[in-house]
Amino acid sequence: MISIKHLEFRYPRGGFRLRLAALDIAERERVAVVGASGSGKTTLLELIAGIRRPGAGVIEVAGQDLAVLTDRQRRGFRVRRVGLIFQAFELLDYLNVRDNIMLPYRISPDLEATDATAPRLEQMTRDMGIIERLERFPHELSQGERQRVAICRALITAPDLILADEPTGNLDPDNKQRVLKLLLDQVERHAATLVMVTHDHDLLAPFDRVLDMRALHGVTNP
Repeated sequence: MISIKHLEFRYPRGGFRLRLAALDIAERERVAVVGASGSGKTTLLELIAGIRRPGAGVIEVAGQDLAVLTDRQRRGFRVRRVGLIFQAFELLDYLNVRDNIMLPYRISPDLEATDATAPRLEQMTRDMGIIERLERFPHELSQGERQRVAICRALITAPDLILADEPTGNLDPDNKQRVLKLLLDQVERHAATLVMVTHDHDLLAPFDRVLDMRALHGVTNP
């Protein structure tokens, strides 16, 4: 699913540099990424998603070399093949839960809802325990409910790859475990690959593999 070779990235301003000789993540693998603040966890996700471009090296996702794509092509690829879950949820206050989940279809010409989309939304929201919240707005939801909406939005397009950046970072311990289980269940149901950044080592047990940014031996941040 993901193949990275000889990756180098540096921000235009500042001393941060990320170097990665090689990283391969298989289809349907569940990988957690850990490391100290500033170690490059979020940057790595953004590079895999094609949000940022490396200075050198190759990043292939689902067989596609992201470096050869234009900005527009990378956006289209990301919308079609990648589901993004942000720590801050990124829900729109003026849209109800249903429309927040369906947002990818509203904002991208690269997506078109099919006959399977509505049943998928119903099944996911039922599994997530928010089917009765579909007409509510984000300010009417709890933290855990908002996170579950964000997970459904990332999965509604049935992407091959889910990239989650600290998805449980704003939740209490009980909700952390519940949301993680729901996320992993949905990833399994949709046969997706999951790469999740977390600082919480109590959440690592269900993952197939844990990547520690320190062990990659390629991050410098004076």
